[in-house]
Amino acid sequence: MKLMYSIHQYDVWMFSRLNNSAIHASLVRLCRLLSWSGDGVLYLTLAGCLYWQHGIANLLLQAMLLGFAVERPVYFVLKNAFKRDRPQQAILNFRSVITPSDKFSFPSGHTSAAFLVATLVSYFFPELTIVLYAWAVLVGFSRIVLGVHFPTDTLMGVVLGVSVAVFSLNNIL
Repeated sequence: MKLMYSIHQYDVWMFSRLNNSAIHASLVRLCRLLSWSGDGVLYLTLAGCLYWQHGIANLLLQAMLLGFAVERPVYFVLKNAFKRDRPQQAILNFRSVITPSDKFSFPSGHTSAAFLVATLVSYFFPELTIVLYAWAVLVGFSRIVLGVHFPTDTLMGVVLGVSVAVFSLNNIL
């Protein structure tokens, strides 16, 4: 229990430093766009294009479908098992920039989905790896800047997304 408290204290400290910095206001607009890019429209568009061009036989499409079929339920189970308050509920007098779509903070679903897709697409298109992982990191960062996640929420999102992507690839290939 003491470890969890220490992690939470560190999370609050990191979160507060970032959200109270002079640069925060100028980051918000960019972070809204980055966060939006992880909302799901991009993933559905990519899946639709893959299906339209190659049909269901496309291995990337199969890996994405399996990945999201595993990742989303695991994400929801973790959210409801940990029931970690979002920063707005956990930090006195703090207001997030955006309204989150659900109640709990841990793990970050946006970050998880972004790393799932970045890992899968990078496997099939290695020349895009740096760009895709940079985008995924920025999606996670945006969730902290917008005030809806603590740093460890996004870190767990990374672990979940990459783990499910590897599982997906191992089962599709």
